[in-house]
Amino acid sequence: MSESARVAGFGTTVFSEFSALARQVSAVNLGQGFPDFDGPLEIKQAAIDAINGGVNQYAITHGAASLRQAVAQHAERFYGQKVDPETEVSVASGATEVIFDAIMGLTNPGDEIVIFEPFYDSYVASAEMAGARCRYVRLNAPDWSFDEGELAAAFTEKTRLVIVNTPHNPTGKCFTRDELQLIGKLAAARGAVILSDEVYEHLVYAPNRHLRPATVPGLAERTLTVSSGGKSFSFTGWKIGWALGPRALVRATQKAHQFVTFATASPFQEAIARALQLPDTYFEGFERDYRHKRDFLSAALKAAGFEPFTPQGTYFVIADAGRHARADDFETCRWLTREVGVAAIPPSAFYSAEHKADAKRFIRFAFCKTDATLATAAKRLASLGR
Repeated sequence: MSESARVAGFGTTVFSEFSALARQVSAVNLGQGFPDFDGPLEIKQAAIDAINGGVNQYAITHGAASLRQAVAQHAERFYGQKVDPETEVSVASGATEVIFDAIMGLTNPGDEIVIFEPFYDSYVASAEMAGARCRYVRLNAPDWSFDEGELAAAFTEKTRLVIVNTPHNPTGKCFTRDELQLIGKLAAARGAVILSDEVYEHLVYAPNRHLRPATVPGLAERTLTVSSGGKSFSFTGWKIGWALGPRALVRATQKAHQFVTFATASPFQEAIARALQLPDTYFEGFERDYRHKRDFLSAALKAAGFEPFTPQGTYFVIADAGRHARADDFETCRWLTREVGVAAIPPSAFYSAEHKADAKRFIRFAFCKTDATLATAAKRLASLGR
């Protein structure tokens, strides 16, 4: 049996390649973006209590009522956004599934999706499986701005969706109000939906701030917001994500979800509902701890001869390889993993084929690691500074 045409072009992910190489040579893995530590004990206990309390069968397909209510309360608490938890919130197995569901539920074969690059790799794979065409708009270093003319040219009569990821993986960019207003104006002119991926919403470093597109005047009625508990609470393996926004957009996403996973892990939904209600001190400490990690790793990279671009948000930092650059970013990352003992990710994996050369001098590092892990990485990188 041969594989289908829709998946034939998908190879092994870049994360699998470099995680395997890191294990092979015992490198410090700053590649794939998941913490090497757990989130709050009380949230783990909430999951245990749910399991022991018998919350172990199928959840309602669109999500446990407790979690949908918590998502709605969180939206109002942090953004002043009012949504109906009964009809304007839907839960799925992680933000990646929500994005897939949304693309499947909101586009038809032949439709077009505007995507900023570099991009989270699931966007393009989801679009291809839906039969949609991607049109790319480049974010340009060092400030990761985009050309307004290039953005306008990406919109056509076939544009159905534009994906905005803010804070942005892998650049760490936070989209500004002016940028979002321009995106919204172009989307409105074409009747397009904005799919706003905000999984790093609580990882924004002062003085920067996260601006939710749905709160920009005129954008609420055409914006589907996506987030999850994995990044904000350090439980990426639980895979609890959600969509919120206008009823029709949420319903289209939910229609796809019911035939993808049907329902999402019941006890973890209860635990993330509790997490969304944590006090402000948790979120303030979370940002403070990660700002320390960002600054520590950036300083270590700079001392080693790299040129890091300070991220405004997320737990990734992209660096120019500087004098360490090899033929391209894959070769640089393989050298860094094998010879220095620090694994990172080549960002060209997040670019379209025609623009991969834009990233040939770049490397992406993840700093969602313990201070001890980052200190070990810094010690190994220090050998390059001598």
